[in-house]
Formats: sequence, structure tokens, C-alpha cells
Amino acid sequence: MIPPVASNFVAGESATEALAHVERLNGKGVAGICNLLGEHYDDPAEAAEDTAEYLELIEYIDERDLEACVSVKPSQVGLDVGDDVFKKNLEEIAQTGADNDVFVWVDMEDYTTTDVTLDAYESLVRSHEGGMGLCLQVNLNRTRADLERLADAPGKIRLVKGAYNEPKDVSIREKSRIDDRYRELLEYMFEHFDDGIAVGSHDPAMIAHARRLHEEYGTPYEVQMLMGVRDERQYELAAEGVTVYQYIPYGNKWLSYFYRRLRERKGNVLFALRAVFS
Repeated sequence: MIPPVASNFVAGESATEALAHVERLNGKGVAGICNLLGEHYDDPAEAAEDTAEYLELIEYIDERDLEACVSVKPSQVGLDVGDDVFKKNLEEIAQTGADNDVFVWVDMEDYTTTDVTLDAYESLVRSHEGGMGLCLQVNLNRTRADLERLADAPGKIRLVKGAYNEPKDVSIREKSRIDDRYRELLEYMFEHFDDGIAVGSHDPAMIAHARRLHEEYGTPYEVQMLMGVRDERQYELAAEGVTVYQYIPYGNKWLSYFYRRLRERKGNVLFALRAVFS
């Protein structure tokens, strides 16, 4: 049983529970992004097991005709085992997504994984001519160049501020500078991307900025928020005509998920507390 506080943020331990949550969300006009909890496997058997569960999850989403997609962590499907294992497993997930018309997101982890994740994603999204998306983190110095590289790719980009405590030589840390960079990169995307902009933020200022940019450039976009964080605002945005996705973790590794999120940055503790008590 998941404790009540944790159940605000995790849909359950099984795919059945996660998809039941998606169905409830769909009734309120919000789509779901399902993420099976698990990361940093150094055992190929664990990576293969979670890859197989994602394949089943994709088929379940298609069978139930839900407004949902999946999101995969590279270290969950083999990156810590080896680049080849990661690319093979991600290719299998991407192909199953394409066969079932279910979108596949690739999460981004710490800065040491960025190159291999970006290379694998770009190769797959171009060969599949879409159907995939990648998360990029504003706090990394390199992100503008990565956006320029992917501007003509057929997939989507989820822009987030960044949750990892990265070294100073590769990142910016001041909140005001990160906010300024987010606005700047978001405008670049609205100006240069034909489609596929995902605003991964709970910050009302960034969501409002995206709406203004949409009115100026006309580029389609969506807003993505975590389960358990500003849920009512998610429903309000959907009612206002904004495409909204909720990121929905599930699985029996929920305890390590919370521990890792809280350990990565002290700000995550305050973020979680604010979400619970709001």
C-alpha cells in the first residue's frame, strides 16, 4: 500500500491503476504521460524487464483508446549497462509506440547522459518521422545549441527548468537566471519550431508566457505538469482550451523515486511540501 502522502504523486503500483487514473483524467480533459518507476539499473535483466513492461503498457493504452503516452528514463532501459543495450531497448519501445500509435517520450537525466540520450533520440525520431519527444533542461549551458540542433526534427521537445544539481561549469543555478533562460528558449522554440512544444512547468509565469507566445507566433503547444501538483489548475487550463498532459509515475519503486527526487536538490523538498499542503 502506498502511503496517503505518496499517493498524491504516484498513481499506484500497477499499470492497471495508472491507466484507471488516466481514464479519470481524460474525463476532465487532461491527457496522461505514464512513467514506470525505475532507474539506474546496472543489471541487463532489470532493464529488459522494464522494457517489456513498457511494451505491454503501450499496447494497453492502444487497446483502451486512452489519451495517453509513455515516458522512459534512459538509465531504466539500459544506459548504465551499456549504450548499445540502451539504444536497442529504446528502439523496441519506439517501434511498438509507432505500431500502436502511442507517443513515446524520452526523459533526460543528469548532464553526463545528455549526449548519448540526444543521439539515440535524434536517430530514432528522424527514422520514425516523429512519434517521439525528448526532455531538455534549461539550467544546462548547452541547451540552446541542442534546441537549434533539433529544431527541424519531427518530434516534440519538453522544456523544463531542470531538477538535477549539476556542476557549476556546465549549468546555471540562480533562479532568476534560469527563469530568464526559460523565457528566452521558449521564445526561440515558438519562433523556430513548427510543432512539438511542451511547456514542462508549474510556474504560472512561464505558462502565461507560453500563451502569449502562442498568440504571437501561432505555434501549437501543450502544458505538462506532475501528478499531485496544481491538479485543479490543470483541469482549469484544459477547460480553457489548452492541451494539458499530466506526468503519472507508477510502480513498486515509489519509495526510491521520492528519496532520489528529494536528495537531488534541497528545493525539491520544499516543492513537494508545497504541493501536498496546497
